[in-house]
Amino acid sequence: MADRYLSFTGTAPGRFLTRRLGLPQPAALKRFSPEQPTLQGDRLLRTAGKSDLDLDATGLGLTASSDHPAAVLLDATGVRDVETLAEVHAALHPVVRSVASSGRIVVLGAPLDPADHHQAAAQQALEGFTRSLGKEIGRGRTVNLVRLTDACAAESTLAFLLSPKSAYVSGQVVEVGPQDVTAPEDPERPLAGRTALVTGAARGIGEAVAETLARDGARIVVLDVPQAEQDARRVAERLGGTALALDITADDAGARIAAALPDGLDVLVHNAGITRDRRLVNMPAERWSSVLDVNLASVLRTTDALLASGTLREGGRIVATASIAGLAGNAGQTNYGASKAGVVGLVRSLAPRALAEHGVTVNAVAPGFIETTMTAAIPLFIREAGRRMNSLAQGGLPADVAETTAWLAHPASGAVNGQVVRVCGQSLLGA
Repeated sequence: MADRYLSFTGTAPGRFLTRRLGLPQPAALKRFSPEQPTLQGDRLLRTAGKSDLDLDATGLGLTASSDHPAAVLLDATGVRDVETLAEVHAALHPVVRSVASSGRIVVLGAPLDPADHHQAAAQQALEGFTRSLGKEIGRGRTVNLVRLTDACAAESTLAFLLSPKSAYVSGQVVEVGPQDVTAPEDPERPLAGRTALVTGAARGIGEAVAETLARDGARIVVLDVPQAEQDARRVAERLGGTALALDITADDAGARIAAALPDGLDVLVHNAGITRDRRLVNMPAERWSSVLDVNLASVLRTTDALLASGTLREGGRIVATASIAGLAGNAGQTNYGASKAGVVGLVRSLAPRALAEHGVTVNAVAPGFIETTMTAAIPLFIREAGRRMNSLAQGGLPADVAETTAWLAHPASGAVNGQVVRVCGQSLLGA
């Protein structure tokens, strides 16, 4: 369903009226397209504290000065005490106003040093700073924090956050490890030669994820329930992939997936999910168990089976779908919130072991209000609240979740592990 309020505020009368009434003024976001793959303008580099990062090696095309930058990268890895935090203010205060609409600010921080509580305090302060700036900067601009020790290991992450692909990702903290990463041979098709399976891919967000991974070169397996087999085949045919009709909650789902992929799997996207909303006092046991089975138990079973069978190849990626409902809670969704919080627990526990034992990373995306047929059915006033209660004052698109998934699936994202990234426009709900 079209966001008529967003369209109205893009007109001269709309801007005048909403300004006079103090109403939200969302800006139309600039998203990725083949015709406009990058933000138009300079990428300005600023520094706070003494840094040891070699940002020249990233190939990000950073410049030391710009009057109207499309993006600003602040290297604050050298901030080690309260006094040095003043340099954060000094670096960004003069340039914030000049950042273009739908522009980007990315702050680079260092891991917290457990042996130096002054450094840990100063670096943790960057998180509050980043999230606060994201809530006030406006005009479709985003602000994110990346904690890292090696700039080259974070190249895919920085490229994503400085691009139109991250239009609905703001106020996030991403930690990038020190692992060695290998850039793909073809930057335009980084997943070429790789196989990706997306569950629940016959429609909605899953379909968008399949489309985006196919755009990046992956061979796509579209998995959905037998009732949606016709739609799954339609999507697979359009993307040059294959369809797999399968109830993901079946005890042998993992074994059947492994049998269908004798040559192995590189990217596993757990997207399938259902809702059965009702307040706990009115919720039958069946509504509870069905949501937990689809959204969490099936994810655990199939992940375990595909890792144990070796179907997920070394260098593989698992991307699970959580939700801000699992992070912040939501009335009428105790079952759904529990299932999605469980996905977060799975990611945080499995990620280090899966990387060490199988060479596979495990991450999650946590969508907020995304414009789908499901959200279009929500009553008007609740739908409008969902759209406006974030720093970008609008709903996201399935493509926003898909682009974030594609970044986590990227071959050069091997240093990103155990992360839960909210795709919510910096929702005001939860952390």
